[in-house]
Amino acid sequence: MVRHCGRVATLRTRKVSDERTLEHSPTPGSSPLAARAPRRRVVAVTGAASFLGSNLVGLLEEEPQIARILALDTRPPPTAGAKTRVYDADMTHPAAEERLAEAFAAEGVDTVVHLAFLASPTHASGYSHELESVGTMHVLNACRRTRVTKLVMWSQTLLYGAHPTNPNFLSEKHPLRARRTEPFLADKIEAESEALRFGRPGQGRTVTILRTAPIVGPTVDNFFTRYLSHRYVPTVLGFDPLWQFLHEADALAAFRLAVVRDAPGVFNITPDGVLPLGTAIRLAGRQALPLPRPLAGSLVGALWVAQFAEAPPAFFDYLQYVCVADGELARKTMGFRPLYTSREALIDFANAQHLREVKLLSETPA
Repeated sequence: MVRHCGRVATLRTRKVSDERTLEHSPTPGSSPLAARAPRRRVVAVTGAASFLGSNLVGLLEEEPQIARILALDTRPPPTAGAKTRVYDADMTHPAAEERLAEAFAAEGVDTVVHLAFLASPTHASGYSHELESVGTMHVLNACRRTRVTKLVMWSQTLLYGAHPTNPNFLSEKHPLRARRTEPFLADKIEAESEALRFGRPGQGRTVTILRTAPIVGPTVDNFFTRYLSHRYVPTVLGFDPLWQFLHEADALAAFRLAVVRDAPGVFNITPDGVLPLGTAIRLAGRQALPLPRPLAGSLVGALWVAQFAEAPPAFFDYLQYVCVADGELARKTMGFRPLYTSREALIDFANAQHLREVKLLSETPA
């Protein structure tokens, strides 16, 4: 049986950092998507206690088109409100498919937002595989067994891989060439493949996959923000690749838009503008530490093994070569318009980081 934790009505909905996020929906006529009569959806959110999950639950609480929300995770999201029912659901459990199917059927779920993915690499590769690859199969099989007709899933532009032959901007048609030897990347690629099979034409299902650029902002915590939080940020001598930085409010707005509008397909969710890595480090108020290529590779590997690095050696590629995505399809088809450029997103992150550091310093005994 699924353990139903009951309707959570006492917790107040937390808003994302910028109220304007709620205004990302395109105005009438601004999107090629046909206008439809309002439909009250019942939405299940996996990974509901994660950063994306908890903030999306908060947004959907305020969305008139949403009748009910199922928050599925091992912990309740702090943003759960009157519309939300919290279910204790572990995607790595052998009985996860049965439990999810029971919850979907009992609540009449028609839309699933699958966010149960790791935001940062981990040494626990076995766990990450069970969560992301096997867990995605549990979710999709539960959808097949019930009346779920729509799936929105999180992915990342990192999956394109950083290569010296990459074009300046990678479209959704570009193959996913990230290193399959790295579990953090391989499991997400496998999950995407399963989701696309679930959404094959002719089955009456809508599958929307959002590949987000690296997410930064005042409250998000992932290996990008940790990397840029070091006083001295390691780089590779002679390389200064272009990066994109998606503001956390824009990432959440894209998921909200994908829930309330039907837009099947894969979409890059990117900001306007790009930044050389060296410029990004300076904007973050840090100092680059250029290392010779052979030394940098060995150092990253040693630090990862010792659990002092944010990412394994496979991410060394992204410090050398470009991996920048084209977000035009999401703008034309979904009507997504980012509020923040890469520069503005990074500055917002840096300002919040500075305030946190000042607070820590002020709390240090004299």
